Amino acid sequence: MPRLSPLLLLACLCAVAVAGDGGRDAQAEIVRLRIEPADGEYLAWADNLLAGPIEVRLDVAGGEPPPSQPALPARAGVPAGGSALVARLQTPGGREGWMRLRLRGVPGSSNARPRDVLYLPPLAQPDARIDQGFEGEFSHRDAENRYALDFAAPVGTPVLAARAGIVMQVQDGYRGHGLDYAHDGGRANFIRILHDDGSMALYAHLAEGGMQVRAGERVEAGQRIGLSGNTGYSTAPHLHFAVQVNRGMQLQSIRFRMRGLAE
Repeated sequence: MPRLSPLLLLACLCAVAVAGDGGRDAQAEIVRLRIEPADGEYLAWADNLLAGPIEVRLDVAGGEPPPSQPALPARAGVPAGGSALVARLQTPGGREGWMRLRLRGVPGSSNARPRDVLYLPPLAQPDARIDQGFEGEFSHRDAENRYALDFAAPVGTPVLAARAGIVMQVQDGYRGHGLDYAHDGGRANFIRILHDDGSMALYAHLAEGGMQVRAGERVEAGQRIGLSGNTGYSTAPHLHFAVQVNRGMQLQSIRFRMRGLAE
């Protein structure tokens, strides 16, 4: 907890990285809040931990916000692996106490303009059955997952990049699955790939230790990137695939076309 006098700030961060079925926030940290003193004020910086752009929102977690420029809540875009000044916080004379700041981050740029692209099948198993399609009743009802596809696949099936791009985010280390939303919703291993139009492909429920790419790596369409699994909020082994964009600090899945599937 950085002690900043006369205004004492407790920097609380909230990292958001939606990772598949259920739409629950994942556990991965994607941004850090950094406070620096400067000429009678304090600079609130957001440090992006991902290999792709994010958007952040800084606010107070209860109570009145301090005077700042711009006024809180404040939003900013942060480039891949970079930093952005979100706000300059003032220290009004005679005021002391604790201020809790909350920084929320969402993957993707709000300036993304997705193109109509024909995606390749994301599995080295072209006849994979689709267990849940667009607007599926089980878990494709929220904005992040509405236009997702769930491909049934045995654990260990090679997962392929459906489109070329930069590996923006990799979450690994989870094992097991279940239907306890509170416990399992954010525990899927996944890969997020950034495309050149700002859209992002999400490959979720991957096998623990099955990642075959690293953040920052460029991949080509059809390249092997990992192994399918059965992690997180899941009933059976499958690959959850979605194309997402950031719209106003909210990840939204979008419709897409895929080779071999009826339009």
